[in-house]
Amino acid sequence: MARYIEALTIERGGFRINVPESWWEFDVRPESRDDAIHRMVTERVRQHPELAPYRDTYTTFLRKAAADAWKSGALYCGCMAESFGGATPITGSVTVSLVGGRTREGAPLSTDPSAIASGLAPKEARNEGDSWRKVTTVDIPGVGGAARTFGIEDIAIPDDALDRTVRAVLMQTFIPVPGQEGKVALVAGSSQVLDLADSFFDIFDAITSTFRFTGPG
Repeated sequence: MARYIEALTIERGGFRINVPESWWEFDVRPESRDDAIHRMVTERVRQHPELAPYRDTYTTFLRKAAADAWKSGALYCGCMAESFGGATPITGSVTVSLVGGRTREGAPLSTDPSAIASGLAPKEARNEGDSWRKVTTVDIPGVGGAARTFGIEDIAIPDDALDRTVRAVLMQTFIPVPGQEGKVALVAGSSQVLDLADSFFDIFDAITSTFRFTGPG
């Protein structure tokens, strides 16, 4: 994945973030996302004919990522879906959402990174192949401290009647929003390519480190 060296700056109302320029971004609204994904996949295959065998794989992955992003209220969803000469394309995504919460008494939850981290439960893998999660705090240049979880986790499939889960590489960074009590910008990176967990942690960390607040957009 060393080819991701050029960055593209994404700006939305109130924030900006840099992602590799080869990543995909599209409208996640249900009424328009399928057409947008179809156009993007067609254009990418036209530019890179070697990707043609993976057209259906890309389309399925991007549609699921868009649906999940919409359900989570994401303000931004960026995806990678690339072939590096192997039999299976490598896929991953990063979303940015604005989330908040209140105590039982109705007061805004603390957005202090240490307080957030203390409320996030780490998980140890007792056996080889088990899921796991680490909790820490990080400093984002130009932004400040943030709570973070990272690991290999079992994520619930949204709206699944059987309560099924998928195992994924997952990093979540909770960045306090200045001037808004109880609200954080949640930057979440995920991939189901478990064998490349360490590489994806590096990618997600690098992308998150570019996050900046810009004020109302």
